[in-house]
Amino acid sequence: MSKSDSTFSKSQLDLLKQFKKQISTGQTQSKSTPKQQKPAPVAEAVQQNDDLALFNKEMQGVKAIDNSNIAKIEPNNARKKPDAKTLAKRAAAVGPTETEHAELSDTHAMLNPVASQATLSYRIATLQHKVFEDLKAGNIRWYEAVDLHGCTVEEARTAVLEIIQIAKNENQNVIKIVHGKGPEAILKTYVNSWLRQHRDVLAFVSAPEKQGGTGAVLVLLKRAEKNPKFSQDH
Repeated sequence: MSKSDSTFSKSQLDLLKQFKKQISTGQTQSKSTPKQQKPAPVAEAVQQNDDLALFNKEMQGVKAIDNSNIAKIEPNNARKKPDAKTLAKRAAAVGPTETEHAELSDTHAMLNPVASQATLSYRIATLQHKVFEDLKAGNIRWYEAVDLHGCTVEEARTAVLEIIQIAKNENQNVIKIVHGKGPEAILKTYVNSWLRQHRDVLAFVSAPEKQGGTGAVLVLLKRAEKNPKFSQDH
């Protein structure tokens, strides 16, 4: 259609052209700037699904651990020390036992006091040197320990006898006795004397620093089966 045939005036044609141009421009911009969409990580999603499926397959039949039923395991040589007063009271309640007939004189202790920082050391003549050195170095695992802090002399005596008897009953031959190292070293002096007199003690020595140092002794006992006083009925 020519301009002469058109029923529109020039101004109307100009407006129509402008309108068409705007429509055309809008369509072009719409095509050139489509809505940005984050591409879906298809490969990653597939891999995660595969891993999850494999994990679930491997875990079939596996039950979660019941934490309430897990026993606490103590490290070696870190057993909880029984209370000496409790041992003394238990011995008194049970009545006279074999341990109470042990003759442990205090005369030796009174005549031979030891210093608080002194290193205690004793062994019978027939004990092998290597065994004593292993005891001295803390290389022999001790079975049980007793802490005498806060005890009277009599309570400490009973506790020492009781812990030795417990070890014998369990056929164990190494115990630890914590006597402390107070300024007057009273309990340390008595322990040193009592252990030298006890027929079941083969040797004792101040513990290595990491196991109590001069505040404790490691004691080597006769094995129960070698002890003529041991009863299999215990």
